[in-house]
Amino acid sequence: MSSIKIYDMRDKYDEYFVGTCTHVNDTPECCLREEVDTSAKRRIDWLQSMYKKGSRVKIASIDNEQVGFLHIMPIEICPWGPIGQDLMVIPCLTVTGKTNGRGIGRALIDSAEEEAKHQGRKGIITTGYYHNHWFMPAPFFEKCGFSLIEQKGTIAILGKFFEESVESPRLLKPNFKYKPIIGKAVVDLFWNTFCPTSDIEAQRVREVSAEFGESVVVHEYCADEIAILSRYQIPRGIFINGKEIWWGHEAPKEGIREAIFKALRYK
Repeated sequence: MSSIKIYDMRDKYDEYFVGTCTHVNDTPECCLREEVDTSAKRRIDWLQSMYKKGSRVKIASIDNEQVGFLHIMPIEICPWGPIGQDLMVIPCLTVTGKTNGRGIGRALIDSAEEEAKHQGRKGIITTGYYHNHWFMPAPFFEKCGFSLIEQKGTIAILGKFFEESVESPRLLKPNFKYKPIIGKAVVDLFWNTFCPTSDIEAQRVREVSAEFGESVVVHEYCADEIAILSRYQIPRGIFINGKEIWWGHEAPKEGIREAIFKALRYK
């Protein structure tokens, strides 16, 4: 059986694999190829701008074929949360479906732990989920030696501390209050460039809102700015007249449009 190779993202081929979130040769049903490619460029530009601040992308390959990647970055610059200091965060880990069960995820975790120690951090953490979805499953991280630090519902912080003098990180606690504007539909858009799902749907919100002219007011809150994330603690969200709309995947334009129509109808 071929061995797994882990290395830092290095060339245009790696960048496209990471930027498109592994959708190199396919397009998700809920997106257009152009949307994915445009978002990928913004995502890579952001990741490169964060390199000097300690952000890294670890690529896993087998026989020179990319089979997964992991993001690791200082908690102080992570637009996905949680809140804390002196720690490294894994906001995203992805392994292609055809190679599941080969130990790729664990190899990426080991590489991330080495990176955290190399950068002199006091520990490594992630936000995991106790649900049946594939994304960041908490039980997997527990199998990799991570311990539960904080949990709320199905969301949890898990991690490994290398030193005793560590302040425990905290889950995000949304802190947003809708402010109505008479005669307008108010769209409060929380987004970040790191997550392609968030970035793509943010552009859709802008385009759909523009169709309504002055009837719609859009307020944007970009979690790339850590001061914004710390204040509102919402890395991704769409609120129309204070009501959140959510699909899990990228919000469809027709859904955004319908929600705005409804908000204006009851003004």
